[in-house]
This record gives sequence, structure tokens and C-alpha cells, in this order.
Amino acid sequence: MQMEPKVNILLVDDKLENLLALEAILEKLGENLVRATSGEEALRCLLHQDFAVILLDVQMPGMDGFETATLIRNRGRSRHTPIIFLTAFSTSDQMLFKGYALGAVDYLLKPLDPNILTSKVTVFVELFKKTEAVKQQTAQLVAVNGSLRQSEERLRSLSTCSPVGIFEIDTEGGCRYTNPRYQAICGLKAAESLEKSWLESVHLEDREQAVASWSTYIYYGRDYSEEFRFQTAQGIVRWVQVRSSPMLSGQGELLGYVGTLEDITERKQAEEVRAQVIREQTARQEAEAANRMKDEFLAVLSHELRTPLTSMLGWSKILRSKKLDDKATSRALEAIERNAISQMQLIEDILDVSRIIRGQLRLNVSAVNLISVMEAALEAVRPLAEPKEIQLTTGLDTSVGSVYGDPARLQQIVWNLLTNAIKFTPKGGRVEVHLSVIPGEEQTTQKYAQIQVIDTGIGISSEFLPKVFERFRQADSTTTRSHNGLGLGLAIVRHLVELHKGTIFAQSPGSGQGATFTVKLPLLQDNRGNRGNRETTAEISSSVASTPLAGLRVLVVDDEADTRNFLSFMFEEYGAFAIAVASVDEALAVLEQAKADILISDIGMSEQDGYTLIRKLRSLEPEKGGCIPAIALTAYTREEDRLEALSAGFQQHLSKPIDPTKLIAMVASLLKLPVEVPVS
Repeated sequence: MQMEPKVNILLVDDKLENLLALEAILEKLGENLVRATSGEEALRCLLHQDFAVILLDVQMPGMDGFETATLIRNRGRSRHTPIIFLTAFSTSDQMLFKGYALGAVDYLLKPLDPNILTSKVTVFVELFKKTEAVKQQTAQLVAVNGSLRQSEERLRSLSTCSPVGIFEIDTEGGCRYTNPRYQAICGLKAAESLEKSWLESVHLEDREQAVASWSTYIYYGRDYSEEFRFQTAQGIVRWVQVRSSPMLSGQGELLGYVGTLEDITERKQAEEVRAQVIREQTARQEAEAANRMKDEFLAVLSHELRTPLTSMLGWSKILRSKKLDDKATSRALEAIERNAISQMQLIEDILDVSRIIRGQLRLNVSAVNLISVMEAALEAVRPLAEPKEIQLTTGLDTSVGSVYGDPARLQQIVWNLLTNAIKFTPKGGRVEVHLSVIPGEEQTTQKYAQIQVIDTGIGISSEFLPKVFERFRQADSTTTRSHNGLGLGLAIVRHLVELHKGTIFAQSPGSGQGATFTVKLPLLQDNRGNRGNRETTAEISSSVASTPLAGLRVLVVDDEADTRNFLSFMFEEYGAFAIAVASVDEALAVLEQAKADILISDIGMSEQDGYTLIRKLRSLEPEKGGCIPAIALTAYTREEDRLEALSAGFQQHLSKPIDPTKLIAMVASLLKLPVEVPVS
């Protein structure tokens, strides 16, 4: 702690012994005692120092105490310094009057009483200290006031010249301050800006959303940041970003709200131009890629159709023109039959793809035992494997139950995967086929049948692996390619698997290291066993009343496994393809890889809630899922919760417990599906 500075006390006496006596008495005060043996010396001391009190002897040779006091009072710096006269002579009234007239505060007779002297001097020392403290405080206040004036002027200049609008609102919603930029953005005069809210300047089409989001902000008190179109009375429309934060006192009491308006019209226009350029570039690239694929496909199609025709026509002419023995005739007929079957398969693949594109691929569904399907497919491909000496090994779990599907199409899935593996496996290689049961997600009773086809063939490069299930895609489409085919088989397989509500994915360590194709199909539950006795025919088309959501890709986000599974099952019952995930990060990862038609998201989730998900999505570009239609599901049913969900970016809000009919109807309405939603 800093020590308090000592106070100066001036002792004036022409006799040294008197000065020593004064020092001895006053020494215990701990202050700075200054000696002067004459009036002249005392005046010199006063030139350089200020004193709390002066003890002045009256009788001194030369300049006496009265003359010294007169000169002290004539100086402005010492005019008010207290003087105590000391005298060894009796004080007459005349001397007293003279001393007091010169500004003396007291007379003390020698010999001095130490206690009296000490107490009187102490009073003036304390008074001097307090006076000095007041002077310092006054100087500090002057400095602070000057600094405040400068800060106030600086803030006024900053506010006046600010490129963004600034406003202050009290807790009742009344506007207390606006700067010129705010007034310009809202198209209001200074007085009008204090009477009207900025919400009144929002474009009519955006005003409902603005009012809802602002009401939610006022209710919850979090930071606010939204973008709206503003329209002035003169008809000027501009994009404005509105930001606001609560204004709190030092004790945390809400005083009001401070916010800014920033004109972002140029940024919005630049973003739109950039997005348009990107869309045009993407469309051009896709069109160019589609043209290349079309040309390559037509070239490959011509080759694949002409190749068997060449053999068939050649052997036909030989049979017509020459008499062949039985062995040669059998060989010719086998070649014609083999090439006819190959050409028939090509035509069937082309027709299947055509049906898929038009949404008219038909399934004859029933309860299907996968063991019989697998065995039939294996028997069908053995003639293809034997000439290449490819070893077919199987591991089929006979306890695998039934799936609900089309037995012919399921056999087509397995057959295509097997023929693909045999085609790309060199002579003497190995193809493994496995069928097993795997559990579903946690907290569910759903189980899946897993089919795996593993080969030791040429493998799939990392560049081509993401495109392996695309139509007309081939790793090598050049005229020097070593394997025939149109590149349709795996695309057909993927579509058939998805129609059976399953999934398929491919894995490969790289070129020359083989490949693994894995299919997962949901097994029939016990309570669905009665379906096995009923065969139905369902056309996969969005116009079918029993499957109003056919072909729709629905992304379900909920951290509760039971709710996820229920929603997935419900949407799939209505014909949609459901992707269910448990967190915001998983949802964003799914949308990066595949496009979804609609988002169904819970609000209350651990770590990151539904509001976080929708805000992240709305910040993305449209082609990356930024404009995906979204429905919020929540157990919070207040009007404020609905408004907050809508202001965050959801188009609809549905309270739990969920009515499936209402949810399906809401999806159909939101996507404007031209169907009548069935009542469950």
C-alpha cells in the first residue's frame, strides 16, 4: 500500500533552542518539520513549498513576526496558510487584534504546553490533507469529465458516420435512439424513426416471418440475426441484415435492446449472380457429361448388339448353305442359342432401365425364402463360372427367415451380382456367396438378411467406386476394354434393392484386389407373417393411391431409436424411401452424399438440437440442400415453440404424439403431391 506523503510544517524562530524544542514536541506527528531562523528565511521557504501551518515567533531581530506575516499574506500562494503566533510576552489586546488582522489563527504563550501545541497543529495538518485530497479529486473529476466529453463526441461522430443503422429499444418496445443510416434504410425522418418500429419497414411478404422471429427473440433474449427485404415509402426495396442483443445493467437487469441494420443488397445480388453462374456451369457440365455418356452408351450398345448378331447370322448362313454333321450342327445351334440369350438379357436390361426411369417397374410381392432364391441364382451362373475355372463357394445360413418381395427380382439381384463378379474375376479365381442374419439398430427388434458377393477379381478404383451404381457408368468404356456389357446391371440392382426397402454398397481395397458387394434386406417380423400368403401387385409410381409417397426420399432425424424406426417404417409403408439418422452431424453427412426430398427432424436432441440443424442447412446453397422442405416434430406445444420453429427455417410444425395421417398429409401438402393421402 502506498504511504501517505508527509505534510510540511514551517517553524520560524531566531533562537535555535526554541526551534529544537518545537521539533521535539511535534516530532511524534511524523510530518516534515522545516526550520527558519528569520523572516527572510521563512519567505524563501515559502517560495518553493506549501505548508499546512506556520509557527511564527513574534519577537525577532530585523523583520519581526508581524512584518513577516504581512509579506506572507501578500503572496497569493500563501495567502490562506494558517499562522500561529508564538510569543514570550503577555499579549495585549492591541497585539492580539494586530495578529488576527494579519490572518493569525491563534496566539500561544511561551513556555508552550506540548499537548495544546500538538492538538492545534494536528487540526491544521488534517485540514491541509483533506484540502489536498479534495483538490486531487477535483482534478480527477475534471480529467474524467473531459475524457467523457471526448468519448461522447467520438461516439456521436461514430454513430452519425456509421455505415450501418443503429437503434436502441426499451423494454416496452419504444425506440429511444436511431442514427441517420437507420433512418435512411427505413426511409423515415428522425422523428418518425422514434415513433415506428423497424418491423413496419419490412416488405409485406417477409413481415410475418420477421414479426414471429422478433417475438421469439424478445421472449428468449438470445442474440438476434436475420435477413429480410425492406421497402420504403418511395418503393425502394433492399435486403437488410438485422442484428440485436439484449442491453443489461451491471447487475444483469434488462435495460432494453441495441441493434443494427446493414444494407446487404449488393452482397445478395452478388450471391445470386454467383449461384446462377455455378448452376449454369453445373448444368453445362452435367449436360456435357450426359452427352458423353449417351455417345459412349450408344457406341457400346451398338457393339453389344452387333456382336451376338454376327455370330448368330454367321452360323445361320452356314447351317443353311452347308450340310453339317451332327457334332457341327450341335455346335452351331449352341452358339446361336448362347448369343440369343445374351442379346435377350441386354434387351431386358434396357427395358428395365426404361421402366425405372418412367417409374413403372412392377413387383409381384410375397413372402420369399432367400435360400431358394440364392440357390437358383447359383445354379444359373455355374455354366458361366466353369469355363473360367472359377471356384464358387457358399456360406448360406439356413435359419434366415423370409423377406417381403418379388422372388424373380430378388433372384435377378443375386444373379446380376454373381455374373458381375464372374465377369471381372480372372481364370482360376474365386467368388464367395454368403447369406446371414444381422441385427438392426439398437432398441429395435428389426433384423436384416445380409447377402454378400465377394470376388478375387480386378477390383474397383477409388475414383470409380462412388459411381459404380450409376446408370451407363463403366470404369472402361473405350473400344479396347476387356469386358463387355452396357453398364446397366448394377444400376438395376441398386434400384431393385431400394424397392425392397433394402440397401446395397460396394467395397474394394483398390484395383487388382477384388470387390465385395453387400445387400441388406429387412426380414419379415412375426406379426407380418400373414402377408406371406397374400401376393399383390404394386406398380411403383407416384400416382398409386396405396403408396402416395412412392419414390420420395425422406431424411428422418431423431435421437430416439424407437421414434426413428417408427417414422422409417411409416414412410416406407406409404412407398417412400426413408433414411434415418440420430444426430445433426449424421444428417449433414447424408445430405452431402445424397439428395433428400424432405426433412423430418425432432427439435429436442442432445448435443445439437433441430434448430441448429435447420440453421446450418439454410446457410447452404440450394443445390447442397439449403432449400430442402422441412417439418419440425416436437413435444413442445406452445405457440412460441411453433413460431420459433418457423422462424428458424422449418415450413411446418407438428406436435408429438404424432398422428401418422396428419404427418403424411402434411408431407403431401408441403411437396404439392397430386395424390389423395389414404386414411390409416
